[in-house]
Amino acid sequence: MQKSNLILGSIKYVYLIFFFALLSGMFYPIIEHGSNGNQVVIGVLILFVGLAGALCLYKASTSEKRQKTYLIAGFAILAVALLLVFSAAGRL
Repeated sequence: MQKSNLILGSIKYVYLIFFFALLSGMFYPIIEHGSNGNQVVIGVLILFVGLAGALCLYKASTSEKRQKTYLIAGFAILAVALLLVFSAAGRL
């Protein structure tokens, strides 16, 4: 039973990485041969930072003891993700 949980957990993270790579434009560097793939990696990392902030906000809704801490941390992490998006877009 322990091995199946490990396999399902790893499949979950592989799915998230693949979904985030698709979301951040994985096929653009393949179609356009002159473009750089670094933006895809940066996009995936920004999405993971945003996911961490969203998970903190979710934990704030389910936790009774540390609700305020999770809420503050979640919004702070989401603000960092937003700053990273503007930085990657060159608007900062």
